[in-house]
Amino acid sequence: MKLLNRSALSVRPTRHFVDWINALEPTMEGDDLTLDDVERESTVYLIPEMDSPEALEAFVRERYLEILETELRAWEEDEEQWPEAPDWALFQRFLQVEHSYLAIDLDNEAALEISEVDDALLLEADQD
Repeated sequence: MKLLNRSALSVRPTRHFVDWINALEPTMEGDDLTLDDVERESTVYLIPEMDSPEALEAFVRERYLEILETELRAWEEDEEQWPEAPDWALFQRFLQVEHSYLAIDLDNEAALEISEVDDALLLEADQD
């Protein structure tokens, strides 16, 4: 095990986020995604170590737009299809954030790799 010098944010969708996803493409009754379906696709963001709730809140408020746009883009690339202008209120309505102080790597075989996040890469992973 390796202790990473990071904290983590787990970002999970709310019912409002799932309703927006389902409104993007009408489906047959009963074929809509559920909150459980979408939660399986939740994201973990590694962040700097946070030593207080106030520091965490300041960090999230500083980076919320980047997180929100990443989450929206994972489901719809066309920004014209996004809900109203992404803002703090939409972030709070669409996403739940859970903080973990420690991030531990349990993979003893593979070294950590760093690569830039690329929308095309996210789409490829989604299609696999």
